[in-house]
Amino acid sequence: MAKRSGPGGRPARPRPNPLFEAGITYIDYKDTNLLRKFISDRGKIRSRRVTRLTVQQQRAMARAIKNAREMALLPYASTPR
Repeated sequence: MAKRSGPGGRPARPRPNPLFEAGITYIDYKDTNLLRKFISDRGKIRSRRVTRLTVQQQRAMARAIKNAREMALLPYASTPR
């Protein structure tokens, strides 16, 4: 498998994980300030490619967002059409 390269042919730096940098180990559905960072302006859950989370973190984040929506802490859709 070929290595990814950045501009100029040099290897691309791995992008940092935002939860590791913040020291967050447990994703709580009641922490709406954190959850809002991983939701688009249309109310959709952002992808792993955009959020830079691991597979396990992305699953936990999606579960927490869905729980928060069910408990009416987060809206299902942010902007009306």
